[in-house]
Amino acid sequence: MKLFFASDLHGSQEATEQVLEQYRRSGADHLVILGDVLNHGPRNPVPSSYNPPKVAELLNAYKQDIIAVRGNCDSEVDQMLLEFPMMSDYAWVMLPTGQRLFLTHGHLYNSDKRPALKKGM
Repeated sequence: MKLFFASDLHGSQEATEQVLEQYRRSGADHLVILGDVLNHGPRNPVPSSYNPPKVAELLNAYKQDIIAVRGNCDSEVDQMLLEFPMMSDYAWVMLPTGQRLFLTHGHLYNSDKRPALKKGM
């Protein structure tokens, strides 16, 4: 299973188009989005080519491929535009090797606050 990771699109149409082009070229099975999909947030400048409705439209075309988690700038209002779930604070991905990946944006779980895991995982 090949995964392609992206994060912090913040509603930028240009960034989303670039990510999707690279995703298509990569041949990956899934596009993993680690939060901050549509909104730039109150502490960040408005990104160039800011167009959340268009970003939602572009991503929705890949809804069957996307695994997404919520970032600190994502909200239920954003979820209303997206046709794939993205409101979980984290997700698990099981790899064919039996290993699992813990996916998160990093604002709730990080090197200082890790999820409870079995040893050796």
